[in-house]
Amino acid sequence: MSFLPKQIEKLIESFQRLPGIGPKTASRLTFYLLHMPQGVLEEFGQNISDLKKKIVYCSICFNLTESNPCPICSDSLRDNKIVCVIESPIEILSMEKTGKFKGVYHVLHGAINPLNNIGPDELKISELLLRIRNGKLREIILATNPNMEGEATAMYIKREISRLRQSFGGQVKLDSLKVTRLAHGLPVGADLEYADEVTLSKAIEGRREY
Repeated sequence: MSFLPKQIEKLIESFQRLPGIGPKTASRLTFYLLHMPQGVLEEFGQNISDLKKKIVYCSICFNLTESNPCPICSDSLRDNKIVCVIESPIEILSMEKTGKFKGVYHVLHGAINPLNNIGPDELKISELLLRIRNGKLREIILATNPNMEGEATAMYIKREISRLRQSFGGQVKLDSLKVTRLAHGLPVGADLEYADEVTLSKAIEGRREY
């Protein structure tokens, strides 16, 4: 038998549905909210309520946005001939923090994962291939994660692009398209003795002239 009010129990259960939130953390968050000023609490609740109401998918890159197309796709200073393919919208934040990438993006919203019944049809791969068919792209950067699912997704996309090239019969706009993969290897400051085999392998494959 619980001695907590039902509303508190319900909120704790709601927090527990979030990834990485256990019972103790859910309880702490709930009691923290109880001590917030009512106005701040109402603003917090309104932000949650508006989360899916005011956010849409960009019709070009499928990033989350309040305007369509998104600010990146509509930015005339970006190079729309270079498309970086990523799994999740949150990865755009990481890419943009570097300040190095000046192209545009394509968000797949996941990776191929047969164990979880996620195949190519559940991702935004067909939309990517349509961009390749219709556009004059210069480069596709496959920036999926360096794990089994990400590698499988990158290989699948590369194979589909190869099929497109064959079906177009060697048209210039596809023959000149470069498909690249983000280099994966040792982080700055890391010691070789602590690197795993996959990381070292990627570091060797991605080596450059010094």
